[in-house]
Amino acid sequence: MKTRRSASGRWIQDWEPENEEFWELSGKKIARRNLVMSVLSEHIGFSVWSLWSVLVLFMSPEIGLGFAPDEKFLLVVIPTLVGAALRLPYSYAVTRFGGRNWTVFASVALLVPTVLAFIFIQRPGTPLWVFLLIGATAGVGGANFASSMTNITIFYPQRHQGWALGVNAGGGNLGVAVIQILGLLVIATAGNTHPSYVIAFYLPLIVIVAALSALRMDNVEAVRAEPGALREAAASRHTWWISVLYIGTFGSFIGYGFAFGLVLQSEFGSTPLEAASVTFLGPLLGSLARPFGGKVADRWGGARTTVWTFAGLAAGTCVLLLASRAGSFALFVAGFTLLFVLSGFGNGSTYKMIPAVFAREAEEAITSGAGAPQAFARARRVSGAVIGIAGAVGALGGVAVNLAFRSSYQGGGGGDMAFLCFLGFYALCVLILLRVYLRRERTEQSAPSPARPRTSHVR
Repeated sequence: MKTRRSASGRWIQDWEPENEEFWELSGKKIARRNLVMSVLSEHIGFSVWSLWSVLVLFMSPEIGLGFAPDEKFLLVVIPTLVGAALRLPYSYAVTRFGGRNWTVFASVALLVPTVLAFIFIQRPGTPLWVFLLIGATAGVGGANFASSMTNITIFYPQRHQGWALGVNAGGGNLGVAVIQILGLLVIATAGNTHPSYVIAFYLPLIVIVAALSALRMDNVEAVRAEPGALREAAASRHTWWISVLYIGTFGSFIGYGFAFGLVLQSEFGSTPLEAASVTFLGPLLGSLARPFGGKVADRWGGARTTVWTFAGLAAGTCVLLLASRAGSFALFVAGFTLLFVLSGFGNGSTYKMIPAVFAREAEEAITSGAGAPQAFARARRVSGAVIGIAGAVGALGGVAVNLAFRSSYQGGGGGDMAFLCFLGFYALCVLILLRVYLRRERTEQSAPSPARPRTSHVR
C-alpha cells in the first residue's frame, strides 16, 4: 500500500498512519524523513528566537552599546512575547497551507531578524528602540514550535506520537543551548566585542534548511483545518488548566533560558565569559529531559508525573533563594540547572496530559451512548487545537519570568522577589493538579465504572 500524490508531487492525498500495514510499508519512512527536517527547522528557529539572550552578553560600552540591566531584560522579553502571540496562527497555518510549504516559508522568514541583527549589532550608538524592533522580528523563531508540532502530529499514529513529539520538541529546544555554546566559543576565542560572529554562523544554515525542507518534506491533503476546533478547545476548562501548567513548565524553561546569563551578571557581577561558560548547561539538559518526561508520564500518568515535577521546581527555587543569600555561585548554578532539567521534564509530562484528558472525555461520551468513531475523532481534533493554545499561552510564561527578573533587579536590587513569585506560582500548579486531576483519578479508581474500550486507553 503506497501513498497517492497530487499532480504537483508535493501533496500526499492518501495518508493513513493508523493503518499498521500502510505504516510499515511506506508511512514510517515518509514520517521519519519529515520528522528529521522538522527538527532541523525548529532547532534553527529556537536558536534565532534565543539570539538576544546571547547578544545582550556582548552589549557593553566597549562596542558602543552600553545598556542598563533592566534594558537588557527588556530585549529578551520582546522576542518571547511576539513568539507566543504568533504560535496560534502558525499552528493553524500548517493545516491551511501544508507542512512542507509552511516550513519553507517559516525557515526563510528567519533571515529577517538574523540579517537585521547582523547589520545593527555592528553599529555603535544604535538606540535601544531599534534593537527592540529587531528583537520583535525574532519572535518568528519561537512560533516555529507550534507549526512544527502540529505538522508532526499529522504524520505519526497516536501510538507513536509521544515519542515523535518528544524528539521534535527536544531537538528544537536544543537550539537554546546550541546558540549559547556558540556564544561561549566566540567570547572565548575572539573576545566579547564580536557579536556579529554568532549571527553570521546562522545565515547560511537558514538558507540550507529552507532548501532541504523544500526538497525533502511533504504536505498532507487529508488534514485541512476543521472549522470549530479552536472554538471547541477554547470552551473546555481543561484547555486553560493545562495552559496554566504549561506556563509553569515551558514558560520556566524558555524564560530561564533567555534570562540566565543576565541573572548571573546581575546577581554575581559575572563577566560575559563567566556567564556564557555555564548558561548553556541548563537548556542542554532541560532539552534532553523532555522526551523522558513523556516516557515517564506514559508509565505513571501525566498528572502524577507533573505534580512531582512542580514539587521539584519549588524545591529548586528554594535552593536559589538560599544560594542568593549565601552568595554561593556554585550552588546558584546548580539550583538553576535543576530548574532547567525539571522544567524540560515537565514539558513532556504536561503535553502528555492533553490527549489523555480528551480521550477520557471520549470514553465517557461512549458509555453515555455516543458513537466511538465520532467521539475519538473529536478528541483528536480538540487535542490538536489545545496543543496550539497551550503552546501559545505557555510561552507567555517566559515573558512573565523575564519581567519578574527585570522588576526584581531594577535599581540594583536582588533576585529574591522574582524567586518568591516563581515559588508561589509552582505551589498554585501543584494545587491545580491535586484538585482538578489527581482527585478525579482517585475518585474514578475507587468507584466502579463500565469497562472502557481497550483501544482507547491513554494515560
